[in-house]
Amino acid sequence: MNDVATTARRPAGAFSGYHIKSETRPDDEVTRVGPGTPGGEYLRRFWHPVALTERVGELPLAIRVLGEDLVLFRDRAGRYGLVHKNCPHRLASLEYAKCESDGLRCCYHGWLFDIDGTILDVPGQPAAIADRIKRNVRLGAYPVQEYKGLIFAYMGPPEEMPSFPIYDAFVISGMEMVPYEAPFGCNWLQVLDAILDPLHTSFLHARISRAQFSEELGELGELDFQDRMPYMLGTNTRRVGDNVWVRVNEMVFPNFTQAGALFACDGTKPRYFGRSAFVRWVVPIDDTTTVAYAWGCFGDRADPPEWNTQEGLQLIEQGELFDRTYEVRQRFPGDLEAVEGMGAITIHKNEHLVPSDRGIALMRRVLRQQIRDVQNGIKAKQPVDTGPMPVNTYGSDTVLKLPPVPGRDDAAFLREVGIKVMNIFYEADHLRGDERDNQVIERLKALEAAGG
Repeated sequence: MNDVATTARRPAGAFSGYHIKSETRPDDEVTRVGPGTPGGEYLRRFWHPVALTERVGELPLAIRVLGEDLVLFRDRAGRYGLVHKNCPHRLASLEYAKCESDGLRCCYHGWLFDIDGTILDVPGQPAAIADRIKRNVRLGAYPVQEYKGLIFAYMGPPEEMPSFPIYDAFVISGMEMVPYEAPFGCNWLQVLDAILDPLHTSFLHARISRAQFSEELGELGELDFQDRMPYMLGTNTRRVGDNVWVRVNEMVFPNFTQAGALFACDGTKPRYFGRSAFVRWVVPIDDTTTVAYAWGCFGDRADPPEWNTQEGLQLIEQGELFDRTYEVRQRFPGDLEAVEGMGAITIHKNEHLVPSDRGIALMRRVLRQQIRDVQNGIKAKQPVDTGPMPVNTYGSDTVLKLPPVPGRDDAAFLREVGIKVMNIFYEADHLRGDERDNQVIERLKALEAAGG
């Protein structure tokens, strides 16, 4: 009896499943995205991709974004519209409406709506009644923008709508950008977290599963994280033989992500400001469903054109193909298995963060402050606030020939090189496009020539 009582009072140790009690409530402030939630109000202040252009044909498309059921359509004049799903008359679903030359006509009673939600026609009613309805009733609608095969929407207050951001990654010469989408059955934040977790690449994508991109990614490097609002940057500086490989993972608030190339760079050959394999947004569909909308990028500064296939795009997104048996997923997990395996919504209080998670902790802290700022009436910090467009970005690979020197602390040297490479990027922030790229590349080569 005494032994049992004593055991029950012991702190958690071996075979401690009974004694470890887990928190069951998620962090609503940063995970919930529906209308009226703090996180949802913050996210609605930005442009988000909501569909592939190719999915919008002759018929309306029912979609869900930020916890709202919507209908995306293209009228016969070629204009795109995004509206609330239900007709304001009798709430019939507009996914069954008819696309006409000047808008969308409800299937139930023929009300016709312009792309901005204005009612254009109320058939079967006296003229006075129809005019009154046109003046006083609106269908909820959001502005949309089509760009390079993706449909973007702004779902926030019209008076706060920012300019549509053009990032430098959109306009790199010689780059082919191929749109794709990748679904995840979990909360948006656990998908987003991975971009500020450079260490996971070494294990999930190289050591534990298989070398999904290159064996050299398995090298453990020196990590650094930098908050340059609205940017969050995580660097992993590795030693690969005589080369130093600086890989930059990037997030631009609230959900834009880039990294380096995945099949074009393994750290064995010189590379100067090589760009990302993907240009990607992590878009919440609702609290427990997410879609990554992205372009796969192919060209001399990104990944090789031979990976421009449906299978290649899936590998770029998560390291493995999407449609696999459960056994294969267990043997060779990718990003999807890692983040969905956490559950529908990660309970942050049950985590035990360590120094390599500094980027994740920093990002969540800044995200929480941004959410609270919006709640307090402060406008959200926009990518376009950083200066003229195109908006500069940093996701990249740089490989410099800098051999190890006997007697020199190589880990300290790697950290120093990583900082110098990032400073070269920052020193060119006042420039745009090719002018910026040329200065960065020239100075990276000078750093290499100087031995670091």
